[in-house]
Amino acid sequence: MTVGVVFGGKSGEHEVSLNSAFHVIEAIDKEKYDVIMIAITKEGQWCQYSGEVANVRNNTWWQDEKNVNWDVGYMQPDGVMEKIDIFFPVLHGPNGEDGTIQGFFTIFNKPYVGCGVFASAVGMDKVAAKVLFEKAGIPVVPYISFYMEEWTAQKGKLIAEMEELLSYPIFIKPVNMGSSVGISKVKTRRELEEAVENALLYDTKILAEQFIDGREIECAVLGNFHATASTPGEIIPSREFYDYESKYMDGDASRVVIPAEITKEQAELVRKYACEAFRAIDGSGLCRADFFIDKANGNLYINEVNTMPGFTEISMYPKMMMHDGCSYAELIEKLIELGLEKHEQYARKKTER
Repeated sequence: MTVGVVFGGKSGEHEVSLNSAFHVIEAIDKEKYDVIMIAITKEGQWCQYSGEVANVRNNTWWQDEKNVNWDVGYMQPDGVMEKIDIFFPVLHGPNGEDGTIQGFFTIFNKPYVGCGVFASAVGMDKVAAKVLFEKAGIPVVPYISFYMEEWTAQKGKLIAEMEELLSYPIFIKPVNMGSSVGISKVKTRRELEEAVENALLYDTKILAEQFIDGREIECAVLGNFHATASTPGEIIPSREFYDYESKYMDGDASRVVIPAEITKEQAELVRKYACEAFRAIDGSGLCRADFFIDKANGNLYINEVNTMPGFTEISMYPKMMMHDGCSYAELIEKLIELGLEKHEQYARKKTER
C-alpha cells in the first residue's frame, strides 16, 4: 500500500507542516507502506519530492532539483497521484486543515487521514466551532467576532462593543488560523487596534476573546465514531501565552506536564468535553482539544480544537498519546487505519434513488 504524505501548503503555517511531515514520514513503517512525498509550495504549486526526508524538515527540498518532479499528474491515469492508496495530509492552517484539500480528496474518491470536510472547516473557523460547542453545552469564554469590512467602516463602534463585553487583557485572533499565528494579547485600546490590524494580515474575520488567567490544558482525541480521549496534559509557557515559537521552534520556551496536575474530576471532565467537542464537529481520525482552567475559580472552558495538530518532536498530541502507551509509529499506523475505515463507510453510502 502506498501512502502519500502531503506537506507544505499555501499557509502561514507552511514551515510547521514541514517539521511535522518529517516526523510522520520517519515513523511510517517502510516494510508495510511505500511513501510518496507530495510537496505544496507557498504559491500553491504541487510536486513530488523523492530526495532525502531531512531536506523536508530543513526546507531545502526544493533546492534538490533532480529529485523534484513538478509534473505530478494530479488524478490523471498513471499519474503520481493515482498511485497513492491513501493520503496523509500533514498540512496546518488555511488551504490544508480547513476542509479544502479534504474536499479535493473526497471528489476524487481517495481515502485520507484525519477529519472530513465539515469537521476540518469548522475546526479551523474558531467562531463556528464556538457556536457548536455552546450548542453541545461545553463552556466557552465571552467573545465577539467581526469582519474586515466592519472594522474598516465602524472601527469605533466595534471597539466600544469589545470594551463593553470584554475587559482587558483581550486576545485578538485571526478566525481561520492555527498554531497561534497572528494572535496578540492586548492590554490597552492602542494595542487592540494594532493587534486587529496585524490579525487582518492573516484573515478577514477576527475574533476578540476574553483573556482568562488560566492553566492551559490539552487533550488528544483518537478514533472515528467511538473516539477516545487521552490523559490530559498541561502547557506551562515561559512567555505570556503559548505562542508559535513555544509550540514549534523553541522547546525551552514552555514546560509540558503529562499528566496535568489537576484533580481526577477535572481530568475526567476534560476528557468528556474533548470527546463531546469532537462529536460536535463531526470529527474523525484525530483532534487535539485545548482548554483553560480558570485559576481563580476552577471553571473549565474549551478554547479550540485542532483537527491536524502538530506532529513535531515537541508537539503535545503525540506526547500525550505516547504517555498513554501508544508509540509514535503505532499512532501513525492507527491514523492510517482510521482513514481507510472512514473511507469504507463513505463508499457504502447509497448514491442512487
